[in-house]
Amino acid sequence: MEKNKNIPETDFEKAKKWSGGIALDEDLLLLDQLSGAPFPSDPRRMNFILIGLCTRGSVSYRMDMQELTVTPGDIIVASERHIIDNYQASPDLEGLCMMVSIPFYNEIIHNVSDASALFLFSRTHPVIALSERDQEVFRKYFYVIRTKIGEEQNHFRHDLVRTLMLAMFYDLSNVVYRFSQTTGQRQSRADRIFTQFIHLVEENCRHERRVSWYAQQLCITPKYLSEMVKQASKRTPNEWIDNYVILEMRVMLKNSGKHIKQIAEELHFPNQSFLGKYFKEHVGISPSAYRKS
Repeated sequence: MEKNKNIPETDFEKAKKWSGGIALDEDLLLLDQLSGAPFPSDPRRMNFILIGLCTRGSVSYRMDMQELTVTPGDIIVASERHIIDNYQASPDLEGLCMMVSIPFYNEIIHNVSDASALFLFSRTHPVIALSERDQEVFRKYFYVIRTKIGEEQNHFRHDLVRTLMLAMFYDLSNVVYRFSQTTGQRQSRADRIFTQFIHLVEENCRHERRVSWYAQQLCITPKYLSEMVKQASKRTPNEWIDNYVILEMRVMLKNSGKHIKQIAEELHFPNQSFLGKYFKEHVGISPSAYRKS
């Protein structure tokens, strides 16, 4: 798609060459040596699912305009399509990291709706602090999966890894369930509608910015969509739409040589001047100034 051409994607093949990594074909990559890892310096769109546990040091980054910090004992769960940038890792950063391809993930959770709750929850809670027990559970899964990936002569290697990953998803989903019970936040219809809404925004924000259009696609009223999105994310649909449009602008300005007029046309703005006012209103500087910064 034209959209993806403007945003460099994460490089699975490059990540496979990192020290301490072990891969299951193009489906799964496990890394347990993160210090000195070549984190990209420019925005990247994720084309896989990332699950990582910080064991030492810290890392801060921006995910879809949200500033996040991960410290020891925190787990990050990030699904595909997120745009990650502004990495700042401490020199002593260490952790355990899993990169799961989307086709492999779909194989794992096929017809298992409960396991996918983890990724619904991660949309609004991408970083969760784990108890020592839950950290140990994740470590055990990580290393037994790593062991099974290395058993290349095992005829059932893929099936074993899929089964272990599904079991791990259930255990992590149980962490989410306990967290929801503790905080009073439950996976609900609001969460499901919010996730569907975000997928639609990601795919259509270049040409559609009306809340009423998104509500129509979901067969609900604009008022109900606003209520559900606000309940699930503490933001309005318009705020999410604006965030994604601005995100697209930022990436196109930084990662393409296209003229601002052409960007305005591709994002379906009436003209370059209108885009400039919209961008400055949300970012604080003009598109040309941002491009030079």
